[in-house]
Amino acid sequence: MKLSQHIAISVLSVAVFFMLWQVAATRQWVDPLLLPSLTDIGLTAEELLADGYRQVPLWQHIVVSLARALSAFAVAIAMGIPLGLLMGLSDGLSAVLNPFVQFLRPLPKIALIPLAVVWLGIGEASKFFLIFIATFLSVVVGASAAVERIGRARIRVAQTLGASRRQIFLRVVLPDALPELFTTVRLSIGIGWTSLIAAEMVAASSGLGWMVINASSYLRTDIVMLGILLLGGIGYLLDLLLLGLQRWLAPWAGKE
Repeated sequence: MKLSQHIAISVLSVAVFFMLWQVAATRQWVDPLLLPSLTDIGLTAEELLADGYRQVPLWQHIVVSLARALSAFAVAIAMGIPLGLLMGLSDGLSAVLNPFVQFLRPLPKIALIPLAVVWLGIGEASKFFLIFIATFLSVVVGASAAVERIGRARIRVAQTLGASRRQIFLRVVLPDALPELFTTVRLSIGIGWTSLIAAEMVAASSGLGWMVINASSYLRTDIVMLGILLLGGIGYLLDLLLLGLQRWLAPWAGKE
């Protein structure tokens, strides 16, 4: 299927979904409290853009959440990829660290909130930690697996030709693992982005996750749905950005 056809089908499917949503809400097939119409959500967005939510402008909620998430993503990727690559290349290091990584990775990050508060307080450090740890552990596991999938025959051929360890890493390991690393980063950022709401449960007063949680306690479903749409849209844009970077930096991905 051509890219243009793929995009057209995707746009059409989204348009049909939103049309059905609008019809179901306006004809009250579903209680408006449970499913507000897109028109109501649009009016709510205009209201929040003009007056903000809880004295905080909507754009500031977005910027605060992005700042929290992107800073944690950057540190998690910068630390997780090298560590994961080393674990994939060294059986000894993998044997030492893998039990801890595999123990912590499946833990629900919301369960770490009490510890984060005790260790780091209720400021930005605890929020950073929750997003960081969710992203970091996934990056480590994915980077390690990307190296382990590399054909050992390629490495042996490079060694036979006299390549140094540095040359093997730069010319064989990294190019082969790069597409997998991008996939790992995309999945890990998705996991980290979902941890944003858990992070913003820690004594926050701004951010999209906090806005959704706070609005739900007042049964403001329109604000909840607006926050969900913004969270999903921003997450999708981040994924598209990473996909574009992958096509630029690793154009050989998916090609033999």
